[in-house]
Amino acid sequence: MSPFELVFAVYGLLLGLAFAEVLGGFSRTVKLKRGSKPVRVGWMTPLLGLLVMLDLTSFWLLAWDAREQISANYITLIGVLAMVGVYYLAATLIFPDAPEEWPDFDDWYDKQNRLVIGGLLAANVASWIGGIVLDEVHPLPEVPATAGADTMTLIYLISGLTIIGLFIALLRVDGRKWNVALLAMTCALLLVSGVVEPWVV
Repeated sequence: MSPFELVFAVYGLLLGLAFAEVLGGFSRTVKLKRGSKPVRVGWMTPLLGLLVMLDLTSFWLLAWDAREQISANYITLIGVLAMVGVYYLAATLIFPDAPEEWPDFDDWYDKQNRLVIGGLLAANVASWIGGIVLDEVHPLPEVPATAGADTMTLIYLISGLTIIGLFIALLRVDGRKWNVALLAMTCALLLVSGVVEPWVV
């Protein structure tokens, strides 16, 4: 077993549990929505769930991209547990455990959104710092740049910084329409980043 495989086993397990939490929340909501006592779900809670799933996916790919730089040691495992643990905790807060007790999910979102978004912001900043540290400690060999790689790298960097800015805006904004707009924009940018990332050198 390679060092990366050891670390990725822990990483993948916790990320898988976080995905299961979000999908379980969607499932409970759909069942309740179709039940005898329907609830008002709105847009914010599902968009927050989608946002977390998109961010988890990009985080998973970041680990794969750093596979040649990751070593198996205690500090690495603690760092992985901390970052992925934040994602798991955020995922558990998106949907209420007893959705039937929340006739309007927008009220639940109002109570939990700052904890979830704050967790995503912390995990993203930590992953950027982790990437910088890995590049310093275990730099990758230089590879020849392909045509347009600089442009793609710039787009990727700008979209990443914009996502961080949108997380900060989501922590500060109060209006529900603004929350929906910012959540949708952040989801769209995560998709753009995911499409552009394979071409970044």
